[in-house]
Amino acid sequence: MEDLKLGAVEERFAEIIWANEPLGSRELAEICRRELDWKRPTAYNVLRKLCEKGIFRNENGVVSSVLSRDEFHARRGERFVAEEYGGSLPAFIAAFTSRNALTAEEADEIQRLIDDFRGRK
Repeated sequence: MEDLKLGAVEERFAEIIWANEPLGSRELAEICRRELDWKRPTAYNVLRKLCEKGIFRNENGVVSSVLSRDEFHARRGERFVAEEYGGSLPAFIAAFTSRNALTAEEADEIQRLIDDFRGRK
């Protein structure tokens, strides 16, 4: 399974790319200098690591995402449920709701998701 674990700084870096893509690698380094106080080699090293993880690509100096923000978070959530709850979404929901009350709106939204899924079958 792909490595989608990001530290807080990597996550902030990823957000910068998603908010500005496609962008030149030099432009990315400049944004990182302003917003993260990084030197250019730091930005390039973090970019290389996230490209190796398959989240972004840097082709001819143009940085863009392989995984959209939504796809990244969906895959990370799937991995979490798989690793922590044996892939059982009901087990995850049971654990979550045992400590966190759902609002009526949240329960309705979950029900809508279930109904939509059943309607696709």
